[in-house]
Amino acid sequence: MVSNGIHQYDQKVEEQFLNFEFDGRKGRKLFKQEQFLANGTRKLTEFQNTGQIKVPNLPLKKAPFIFKGALGEAIVSFLDYKHVEERLSTIRLHCYKRCLFLFLEYCNENKIHIVRDIDLAVLLHYINTINCGKTLIVPVLSTLRCFLKYLFEQKLLAIDYSRRIPRYRIIDQPKLPSTYSKEEIEKLIVSIDRSSPIGKRNYAIILLAARLGLRASDISRLKFANLHWDTSTIEIEQVKTGKELILPLLPDVGNAIIDYLKYGRAKSEEACVFLSERSPYSNFASSNVVTHIVQRAYKKAGINTEGRRFGPHSLRHSLGFRMLEESTVLPVISEVLGHKSTESTRYYLRIDLKSMQQCMLEVPSVSPDFYLQKGGVFYD
Repeated sequence: MVSNGIHQYDQKVEEQFLNFEFDGRKGRKLFKQEQFLANGTRKLTEFQNTGQIKVPNLPLKKAPFIFKGALGEAIVSFLDYKHVEERLSTIRLHCYKRCLFLFLEYCNENKIHIVRDIDLAVLLHYINTINCGKTLIVPVLSTLRCFLKYLFEQKLLAIDYSRRIPRYRIIDQPKLPSTYSKEEIEKLIVSIDRSSPIGKRNYAIILLAARLGLRASDISRLKFANLHWDTSTIEIEQVKTGKELILPLLPDVGNAIIDYLKYGRAKSEEACVFLSERSPYSNFASSNVVTHIVQRAYKKAGINTEGRRFGPHSLRHSLGFRMLEESTVLPVISEVLGHKSTESTRYYLRIDLKSMQQCMLEVPSVSPDFYLQKGGVFYD
């Protein structure tokens, strides 16, 4: 509002602000943090119009799990045993109830009402019908395994089917990092207006992320003590890893910081280099400030960000990707990005298509005689 000379807040200002922040994106197209900002802004408008903020209606209390029949009695007996013998927490006990209630519903639908009717075929068919997310399938199978072991130990089942329940292992591949080409990064840097104090500050911040790959948390907490002009280095203890990191203070980065300190930074005794643009000119409350600075710069530069994240980490990822393209070895990239080990840096190998193409093997040609062997009968 200050930047645009707006003195009175209303719903029109809300719409203009959200369009500016999210470039017209709405609903599910917003990241979680963006949705939080959008909801907060709408609540501000709601408070201005009504003088209060409505508390959303709480969901109705779910009906309790009721275990009926002989099989239900066996489940209740199992739950009592776990509660008394293992002193399960209320949350854990509720998880057991929920998982076994699903199994009981399946059994009732398939006319399986007593324990001795349970066999391996029933169990495997039930597992194939489980329709839940991969994070829920693990506790469902684990609970079923415990229940079957209990039934065997209590001599209610003649066979220990708990050993036959398959194990489900969740292996998540991390998402591919969002990267931008060298031309896009240069377009972003050049687009920053350095005629104002804010522009000088933002220019230095974006250079630190793009040229040196610093995280937003490290940029927001950068102190004068970290700048070693005599050796032209930046020496920090990384917020995320606690690992010490020494990087060269590149000429354009150093000049951008000097330009900000001389002509952009307000007079302050703060130990941090970068300050807010308005009084009382304090240091950044969180790394989110750096994130918003970079995101706004992407939008103003007119760079296509569809399907890609466009925060400070995208600048860091792009630097790592370019180094990989230039055949920089992993230990060097790991050292520059401040990773604890090269295992974190291997994350970038999956997007190095140029190197992958170099590993392709030609498929050898096959002699026509191969297809005609034995009269070609094998291939009819």
